[in-house]
Amino acid sequence: MADPKGFITTPRRVAERRPVAERIHDWREVYPGTPGRALLPIISEQAGRCMDCGIPFCHTGCPLGNLIPEWNDLVWRRDLDEALERLHATNNFPEFTGRLCPAPCETACVVGINRDAVTIKNVEVAIIDKAWDERRVKPQPPEWHTGKTVAVVGSGQAGLAAAQQLTRVGHTVAVYERAEEPGGLLRYGIPEFKMEKAVLDRRIRQMREEGTNFRNGVNVGVDVTGQQLKERYDVVVLATGSTVARDLQVPGRELNGIHQAMEYLPQSNRATRGREVPNQITAKGKDVVIIGGGDTGADCLGTAIRQGAASITQLEIMPRPPQERPGHQPWPTYPMLYRVASAHEEGGERIYSVSTSEFGGDADGNVADLKISEVVFEGGKLEAIEGTEKRIPAQLVLLAMGFTGPERNGVVEQLGVALDERGNVARDQAYATDVDGVFVCGDAGRGQSLIVWAIAEGRACAAGVDQFLSGSTKLPKPIPPTARQMMV
Repeated sequence: MADPKGFITTPRRVAERRPVAERIHDWREVYPGTPGRALLPIISEQAGRCMDCGIPFCHTGCPLGNLIPEWNDLVWRRDLDEALERLHATNNFPEFTGRLCPAPCETACVVGINRDAVTIKNVEVAIIDKAWDERRVKPQPPEWHTGKTVAVVGSGQAGLAAAQQLTRVGHTVAVYERAEEPGGLLRYGIPEFKMEKAVLDRRIRQMREEGTNFRNGVNVGVDVTGQQLKERYDVVVLATGSTVARDLQVPGRELNGIHQAMEYLPQSNRATRGREVPNQITAKGKDVVIIGGGDTGADCLGTAIRQGAASITQLEIMPRPPQERPGHQPWPTYPMLYRVASAHEEGGERIYSVSTSEFGGDADGNVADLKISEVVFEGGKLEAIEGTEKRIPAQLVLLAMGFTGPERNGVVEQLGVALDERGNVARDQAYATDVDGVFVCGDAGRGQSLIVWAIAEGRACAAGVDQFLSGSTKLPKPIPPTARQMMV
């Protein structure tokens, strides 16, 4: 194990963010340099807090099954080369998860039963950022090619993970992406201040050097049909994500200035990268209301702050979560707690237990305000409290209420794959659909979920595909999707 007394004698410390007054004026990551570099001075002592418990529940908290006690011990012993190997053994992209994952591993940490949990997420990103800085992350091209071909539709986390695993075992892989550059939500949904796109670009370069092909700007289902992919490739992997946004159908929804978050964020990301965005949706000088209190809402908040919004209000229909773990969500489960993202530190107002019943507009057809009321949970549903109605000004409304599943038209419809009861693409224990040679992974099959689930499913799906193509596989075996639904 690492420091035998570290979890007792060493307090938990995390990477410190840049001052709010500084960071809201640029789009760089909120940490000085990178989050990994910010933790480097204390990485060894923080890794030393891992007690190498007999049953490491952090493994069950992490969908990837990261070997956390092993690389914590190696970091404490300053063997960063071997720590990198153990990190990559279960996770293709630790620099993504180390920045974007909500760290269910930490809420499952045994130290966290009665003390502050080990700083797992920060140690993870410190290992990989230092490895990239020192050029220790190398391409891993296959030793031979199988002659089998795979089309991966979608270049988000799940698609990239599946593609990299399949390329490394010798299959010829082409990743299809309808946007102009690969990355999916990593590129167009996640703002620069959470993850600079250079972090994504270096992984894409590695994948290209390993032999993965990228077909950008190709809208599968329009530019090429699902049947054409089936005829051209031995296997098609659907990794299109859960992209149908949940809407709010109340009076006034048709007014100008009301947009889905995934209309707003991709435009900002393109503009931040120096691309021209005609008629860009911008928060500059406007009263902004964000409906939805999750990560996407926080991304909208930080973006609107940097664009110069006059005011920002974030609405959440559920009550404010508690500060401490509630009794009905015991360790090692992932508790619903009041969390403060970097964007929440920067400004805006958060209002809980409210519902929007109407959008008001001006004479030109633009949104001008919202009618909201307080709600309470009664009889199994949320009910508005009479007499609590009020109106709040808004010239820009952003809907960040989550997603309901993959797009049904296009490639899903063309391939004729079955859907499950929730509208996601149905699959078996090897991630195969009911159409021979068609597999699915990530949010398209699981539903909206976390980045760690996307990578885990991409890796597991790759094992199923390799087994299908080769008759056997050395890739990590998948956990059945039915079992995964029972986990965090």
